[in-house]
Amino acid sequence: MKYNWKNTAQSIGLFCTLFTTYYISLNTYAKAAETVVLRYGQWEESISVTNLQSIAETGQVPEKYKVYTNKFPLEERQKFLKALQTESRVNFVTLSRLLNTSVGSTILRDFARLTSRNDDAGMQALRSGLVLGAKTKERLSIISFIQNYPSDRLVINLQEAPQVFGNLNLSYQQTNQFMQAINSRLAAKPTTQKFPFDPSEAGNGKVQVIHLPKLNDEQRQRLVPVDIYWSDSVTPAKPVVILSHGFSSNRTDMRYIAEHLASHGFLVAAVEHIGSNEEYKIDLTDLTTSRLTSMKPQEFLERPKDISFVLDELEKLNRTDKHQLQGKLTTDNAMVIGHSFGGGTALSIAGAELQVDSLKKRCPQVLRTTVSAGEGLQCVAKDLPENSYQLHDSRIKQVIALNPTSSIMFGETGLEKVQVPTLILASSADKTTPALTEQIIGFNKVSSPKWLIGIVGATHSSIKDPISTAQREEKKGVEVVGEQAADIRKYMKAITLAFASQMTSEANEYKIFLTPEYAQYASTQAFPIRLVTEIPADILKEINNAVSNNQE
Repeated sequence: MKYNWKNTAQSIGLFCTLFTTYYISLNTYAKAAETVVLRYGQWEESISVTNLQSIAETGQVPEKYKVYTNKFPLEERQKFLKALQTESRVNFVTLSRLLNTSVGSTILRDFARLTSRNDDAGMQALRSGLVLGAKTKERLSIISFIQNYPSDRLVINLQEAPQVFGNLNLSYQQTNQFMQAINSRLAAKPTTQKFPFDPSEAGNGKVQVIHLPKLNDEQRQRLVPVDIYWSDSVTPAKPVVILSHGFSSNRTDMRYIAEHLASHGFLVAAVEHIGSNEEYKIDLTDLTTSRLTSMKPQEFLERPKDISFVLDELEKLNRTDKHQLQGKLTTDNAMVIGHSFGGGTALSIAGAELQVDSLKKRCPQVLRTTVSAGEGLQCVAKDLPENSYQLHDSRIKQVIALNPTSSIMFGETGLEKVQVPTLILASSADKTTPALTEQIIGFNKVSSPKWLIGIVGATHSSIKDPISTAQREEKKGVEVVGEQAADIRKYMKAITLAFASQMTSEANEYKIFLTPEYAQYASTQAFPIRLVTEIPADILKEINNAVSNNQE
């Protein structure tokens, strides 16, 4: 992939507030090993760092080592040399900051695959080796890493180097591009703007829940379990809000959002999609056809229909004599909030066209290469019989898509058919539905009015209710959830209330919270937040080119 690292390194200064600003501590630095144990496949040999550097620079193996390397076929010897010469061009200050984020944790775990450590330096040693290794020449290689890794004895698994460095390049590039895309062009200092109240605070309504676990759509012979959140302050002047969970999840995932909106007078229906709920545990790290058959392709059609069905049922309750919800709902004025696959569902019911013909073209390549779980999931829909589907429900007047799947299921033009106000959230450390491919590129295709929120350091499950993540394992050590994500959930409360209120007489009062200034105000050191309503054309072009090159 060709990439203008110089420009990226210069532009990074504009966005450095998106990262935790503390530098790596180098106090643990110790003298690096002069000799390392080099491991390549079945071969293992002690070799001086000086000789390693000579091999990397000249491409020539000293005679005393040829007795070992000559045992390898020529192709393997070439791979050995390439691995030794692998390097990444990085800015060491940027890398230092990046390594103190959630993205950095993934990078460090990758680099741990290179070493078999016999010291206690741990991840701090890896940080030191990486940052100091990149400092001198603004590039990182196996040699510079070894020269700066604080250990008396070091084992290097050279066979892992190409993939590990490739992951570093991708993480570094994508994070920089993410920062560019969500840059609000604000000064890197706290906003001085005053805000009239705190939209993350609970409303005055006393929240109640109606559980309907056996709600049945007889026409489709499908159960659609629903939890209805409401309070004594609910009013038909406010829209009905539908929550759509992600794949392998359930209707409690966004419970805190439901309770928050209900306390402010909104009726919220949390829907469970039984064809893709927590009962489905497809291993999306193994994207073979056999692994993708547990969930039926029809689920892409059934999910939007679940939402339409629930709106129909709510209207029945609204007309039922003496029912506690009688006369309190306006079901033809609704908003959907969806997470992950539910975000894709929200976009579908808002008008995005599911383009199966595009999936049939793209998925053979996707399933042959290493892709995100989100892409693998979307490829399930390639076996639907029609070339495209329109699942729009005109009662949906706004949507919020949190970390949505969108990169291939809507083809090149499907998202252009979304004609309602749309808010999309992207997380920089999301490995399931990566921000650049799943949200940022698609955001540009959606018609205005639209908003894109980027949270640096957030992961795929960061917006989930802590009870939900406590009950299910959420990639421990990878996902930022629970108490760690409290600041993210606080912002979610504020932004969902502000957005839902745009459909009420209070729209103007809440509009101030849908601004870059409030996003910056709500930012924390751990989770910088940015909000934009457009991505500059030059940045979008650079991102598209980088993603396209990576797919080739």
